[in-house]
Amino acid sequence: MALLTTGKPFIKDLESNGAIAVRMPLEGGFEGRYERRLKATGYETMNLTARGLGDLSSYLTAIHGVRPPHLGKKTLGSGAAVGYTYFIPPVLTYRLDTMSAKAKGMVLWLIEGHILSRQELAYLVSLPTLEPRVKVVVEMGGDRSFSWEPLANLI
Repeated sequence: MALLTTGKPFIKDLESNGAIAVRMPLEGGFEGRYERRLKATGYETMNLTARGLGDLSSYLTAIHGVRPPHLGKKTLGSGAAVGYTYFIPPVLTYRLDTMSAKAKGMVLWLIEGHILSRQELAYLVSLPTLEPRVKVVVEMGGDRSFSWEPLANLI
């Protein structure tokens, strides 16, 4: 493990590819180093877990409805059980709208990316082309050292 890393090759590959897959030792610590390098370069980061995201395009870039679990309870309506739907703003689009004017862009850092399907990974590869201010980093599992490759290679 290198005690001091500049992160320049990582940032250069992220900017050229738009979406990369990373593998790192499972004891952790590496992702924090590279996130600090990204922030020092001018990027803002947003960390999410891939578990439970549902439809990625709706969750990240579109207003979407969420229905809470009913837990055996029924709402009182006009004789019928009527459920509630809460509409939640898009997480990524909201953060892009509130991003600092001097920021280079937003890096979406997804942990536990090994559970994503090929279709979801393909959407994450295309996301930087749909929104040029967004870069994507997906943690795909463990390795003996910190390594990365273009996310498009995994599809």
